[in-house]
Amino acid sequence: MNVFELTRALIDIESITNNEEGVGTFLFEHLSSLARRFGGQVERMDVEPRRFNVFAQWGKRLTVTLSTHMDTVPPFFISREDDEHVWGRGACDTKGIIACMITAAERMLEAGERDFGLLFVVGEERNSAGAYRAAQLPRGSSYIINGEPTGNLLALGSKGALRYEVAATGRMAHSAYPELGDSAIHKLIEVLADMRRIELPVDPLLGPSTLNIGTLSGGRAPNVIADEARADIMIRLVGDSSDTKRALEHAAEGRAELREVIEIPALRLNSFDGIETTVVAYTTDIPAFGGQWGEPFLIGPGSIHVAHTLEERVPKAELLEAVSIYQRMVRNLCKRELKSAS
Repeated sequence: MNVFELTRALIDIESITNNEEGVGTFLFEHLSSLARRFGGQVERMDVEPRRFNVFAQWGKRLTVTLSTHMDTVPPFFISREDDEHVWGRGACDTKGIIACMITAAERMLEAGERDFGLLFVVGEERNSAGAYRAAQLPRGSSYIINGEPTGNLLALGSKGALRYEVAATGRMAHSAYPELGDSAIHKLIEVLADMRRIELPVDPLLGPSTLNIGTLSGGRAPNVIADEARADIMIRLVGDSSDTKRALEHAAEGRAELREVIEIPALRLNSFDGIETTVVAYTTDIPAFGGQWGEPFLIGPGSIHVAHTLEERVPKAELLEAVSIYQRMVRNLCKRELKSAS
């Protein structure tokens, strides 16, 4: 399959987070064929029951690992293509990137190149479970090229993420007599309004920290004073989170309970000769790898602005360009490693 065909084949395997088994099996079989042809090795890296990462390596020394995630957000929809784009869930985030990395690997293998690997992980869209598992099982990689949609620009930094559940409790009563109850929804709305007024930090490179109220639910019925209410909030971090956490705790104090779900720090990344740069506001698997797979780089085809939407697509020209970029980066990093070793 060429890179467009492989992209579509991957898109058409539904792999919403926690349901990656099908695409993982496809990738394991596809890479096993490449391993047989070119003397490599492939393994399933168990994460949870029926969930596993897929890792392949060629050469005795693992210098560079090309990596991205195989899970997608909902809803699933199948692929299609036109003259300029491949469309479908995961087209740019990140089924097209997987296809580019595999295609780049195949071309390098055909040219006799070795000492690189491919690592495809589960769970990035939820909690980076696959990357955390991979961090426990390093293979000695000196560099990891992580794929996310950056328009084939090299990201010099990415924002972090801080997620909380906010819960309020109250006392039920008939809505005609609100003085007999205590509305959890009213309390929660006031807390969230105060949180939105928090002055968040701004970083010269990454820009402003932002807060999003992603979900909001609670209550029993329109004619019942609500005894419970919940919200999920996400803060995009641009630096140290201490002041932001204190401000959130102050806003909730006495009115709601805060439960921290996950924190992923903001990142500063290095440049690479000859590749234009950008910064991104989203979070990646890179912090979860914890440096165990080498110095990280972040680059991939497609636009994050259409990821997670019903218009998700990736330009065919960027897929072709990414194949060349990945080959060039692997070759140059392998040369860099040999030079430093000598």
